[in-house]
Amino acid sequence: MPKKKAYWRSNIRYLIILLSIWFVASFGCGILWVERLNEIKLAGFPLGFWFAQQGSIYVFVALIFAYVLLMNRLDDQHHPETSSEES
Repeated sequence: MPKKKAYWRSNIRYLIILLSIWFVASFGCGILWVERLNEIKLAGFPLGFWFAQQGSIYVFVALIFAYVLLMNRLDDQHHPETSSEES
C-alpha cells in the first residue's frame, strides 16, 4: 500500500507542476502580462499576441510529451515487472 501512495503522490505532483506551467503560459502570458510581452517581437509579431494565439498551444503539446515521458519513468520505477523494454 505505501508503494501505491508514493506512486500517486508523484503522479499528482507531476500534474500540479505541469498544469501550473500551462496556466502561466496560457493565462499569464496570453492575458495577464500581454501588454508587457507585446513590447517583444517574435517573427514580426508581438510576443503577447503570439502566446495568446500559438504559444500556449505549443506549450500544451510539449507538456503532453513531458507528461508521457515522466509517467513512463514513474511506471518503470514503481512497476519494474511490467517494464516495456524489448529483449
